[in-house]
Amino acid sequence: MQMKSKAVVFRADGVTVHVEDIVVDPPGPNEVMIRLAACGVCHSDLSVTNGTLPLQPPVILGHEGAGVVTQVGAGVTDLKVGDHVISSFVNTCGRCRYCTTGRPNLCDAGNTTPWSLPGGHVRTHDASGQPLNIMGGCGVMSEYATLHENNVVKIAPDAPLDRCALIGCGVMTGWGAACNTAKVEPASICVVFGAGGVGLSAIQGCQNAGASMIVAVDMLASKLEMAKLFGATHVVDASKSENLVKELRKLTGGGADYAFECVGHGEIVAQAYGCLRKGGTAVVVGLAGPADLTSLRTASFALEEKTIKGSYYGSTRPRHDFPRLVSLYQSGKLKLDELITRRYRIDEAPQAFEDLAQGRNARGVIVFD
Repeated sequence: MQMKSKAVVFRADGVTVHVEDIVVDPPGPNEVMIRLAACGVCHSDLSVTNGTLPLQPPVILGHEGAGVVTQVGAGVTDLKVGDHVISSFVNTCGRCRYCTTGRPNLCDAGNTTPWSLPGGHVRTHDASGQPLNIMGGCGVMSEYATLHENNVVKIAPDAPLDRCALIGCGVMTGWGAACNTAKVEPASICVVFGAGGVGLSAIQGCQNAGASMIVAVDMLASKLEMAKLFGATHVVDASKSENLVKELRKLTGGGADYAFECVGHGEIVAQAYGCLRKGGTAVVVGLAGPADLTSLRTASFALEEKTIKGSYYGSTRPRHDFPRLVSLYQSGKLKLDELITRRYRIDEAPQAFEDLAQGRNARGVIVFD
């Protein structure tokens, strides 16, 4: 059944976002319709509006959502009406070399149609009938959304959806960078650059892995205070440091075992690499602009055996990791409530984007009635 819905739409017309009345078509084969309970406002959504992440407008934003399945298309066997689910913005084929070797986050299927359902299908239209693309195969900044079953992960029915929505991107990205990509070891020394939603989640991942020292680096005092709540043992205000790398190396007793760049800037990638001890690992998590570059001292790769690696979506296996993070939250080992700075109604979406751009939120969440 076709559903009317309000959605947050980016049109590249000089306005950051619009809140519009749209129509969502019923699910086709291997698709499900979801009634959203909540959607996080992620920096990647903002990156679409400022051109850092180019997607074909008009596009419904939102890729960090949670809700309840209301309709099921033909061929869907693992989901049913009433299931509580989290959206995942990587579609997986289950057959390629990435999927079959435990790295479904790198599946090329998710990159071939970044603004539609697999096969190029579009199930959303504006009031005039114009098709609306969807961000990351999700477009869940909407009261209703139709997604491919591979973009949906079932979770425990008693888990609070407005908090578990954050697992769909920011929490998974940061926590997974520490626990999946880097595989932080107990008693490690870690430095996390950027104390936004992703950085705070990386801090939690380091803490969960048993790191003995976790240093948070940011330029906002409010975010550094938040970092302490999430497990940082030390904080450094980058805006007050004359030589940040030197300061971090001294603080960590000669360099960190792991450093996480959670901002998306080439200069900070170099700082993360520079603050490592010999044999240390820098993990690039933040999404930089397409023209952004970094510069590293080449000899250090051989002479100091340092490693630099990327982390996409926390190297996640969504069907394994999402329920795991929900379980950690329910057992008190993962903070989600504290991550939410403010909740918004969908009509307040423009304010949510403004607050994100100005660094006011660790995470803002749009909650649907």
